[in-house]
Amino acid sequence: MSAGAALRVAVIGAGWAGLAAAWRASTRGHAVTLFEMAPAPGGRARRLPESASPRAGLALDNGQHILIGAYSATLGLMRELGIDESEVLQRRPLTLLDARGHGLALPPGPALVAFARGALAARGWTLVERLALLRCAGGWLARGFRCDPSWTVARLTRDVPNALRRRLIDPLCVAALNTPAEAASAQVFLRVLRDALFAGPGASDLLLPRVDLGALLPDAAIAGLRERGASLRFTQRVQAIEARGEGWRVDDDDFDAVLLAAAAGESARLVETISPDWSRRAAALRHEPIVTVLLQADRVRLPAPMVALDDGPEAPAQFLFDLGQLRDPRREPGAQGVMAAVISGAAPWVERGSDATAAAVQAQVAAQVGAWLDGTPGVLRSFTEKRATFLCTPGLQRAPMRIAPRLLACGDHVDGPYPATIEGAVRSALAAAEALG
Repeated sequence: MSAGAALRVAVIGAGWAGLAAAWRASTRGHAVTLFEMAPAPGGRARRLPESASPRAGLALDNGQHILIGAYSATLGLMRELGIDESEVLQRRPLTLLDARGHGLALPPGPALVAFARGALAARGWTLVERLALLRCAGGWLARGFRCDPSWTVARLTRDVPNALRRRLIDPLCVAALNTPAEAASAQVFLRVLRDALFAGPGASDLLLPRVDLGALLPDAAIAGLRERGASLRFTQRVQAIEARGEGWRVDDDDFDAVLLAAAAGESARLVETISPDWSRRAAALRHEPIVTVLLQADRVRLPAPMVALDDGPEAPAQFLFDLGQLRDPRREPGAQGVMAAVISGAAPWVERGSDATAAAVQAQVAAQVGAWLDGTPGVLRSFTEKRATFLCTPGLQRAPMRIAPRLLACGDHVDGPYPATIEGAVRSALAAAEALG
């Protein structure tokens, strides 16, 4: 088959990577068949069935996600699909403040100036802490945001005052990498900071979803694929991939190329006999859970749609979201009075059990934001995504994009500069689809 010819392409997995890969392959003229074992798209960032919601008029996700302005590939894909960012995302300058207004808030303006002004004006920090943060950030900038690849974030920031590490560095690290600072790759952390804080105006902005995760992108992607004539096969788990001439057989169907966008473990199973080394790398990734606890109160009005929480041995969550401020009350009246507390790096709390975790979050929120609530919040329900992300540790060897001729992998677990994020998944998927020609 000549270069540039239309191909029959199988895309396995309809998470954000699979949807991005299928869309890009279809826009390049290929005939796409999308396989997904679940009944709906989205993968680890998905809308739950309506039956899962404990309240009428409240669409639930499997966890609370945020994007940032530096997610250029994801935002570009949304524009291609006809999604208006302003309708589905609330864009705010980077603000990591607790309910008292203490913490870091960046003002508008050029990245370096905004960061310096934000650090110097941070409330609740001593002058020593503010200057220490600027000194460290200046050193990272001078070194091109590079460091010894064996370093952890804890090693990178060992000269930062302990109080500042606990209130800023540690929660920022676990939010970005879902890996505790003592184990997290400093090299990847610096890459995230470079792109988020110093990549230009708007890169550090927080983009908070105003709609459920299905409406954020997957619904539009599925509609677009249908318009382009793609074959969509939900509730169909692929059993086997086999070489067939110059192409591939996926179960009982023949294709010219395969884009493998399933989760790491599922991808490892499917290519175990095709590429044992690739399979071993993918299967060797260790994963970390994220827990989201939904709370309700009769009246809630947090000082911002997202506030930082002080976590600790008996205080699990790092951030709290006021869904009543984010969701449109005309579309989702059930969001009023509902908060989502997010626990990243949640393995110790998963071991304690969901009831103990929910009770600890309930007490933490009552203690730290009780002044903004009418009474003690009640627990609506909690969600645990047990394999939310891979542990992003120093020297981690991730499997490459290319597995075999015209058999390419994509997803946040595939080798790349980013940790396990939506942006990493989308970038990987677009690259894989474009590599087909």
